Amino acid sequence: MASKKGVRLIITLECTECRTNLNKRSKGVSRYTTIKNRRNTTGRLELKKFCTHCNKHTVHKEIK
Repeated sequence: MASKKGVRLIITLECTECRTNLNKRSKGVSRYTTIKNRRNTTGRLELKKFCTHCNKHTVHKEIK
């Protein structure tokens, strides 16, 4: 039997502020994992989540 590739994917969301801002660069980058539907959401996902390194809500983008 062939393995079936599911519709739902596990993706990783990464904080954009921690990655781009060199002045506030800390030891880590805030990351979250979530699931998205490949058929409904074909583009990259962007959500506002709480970043523990920035101590505020920032935009988290999907990475590969």
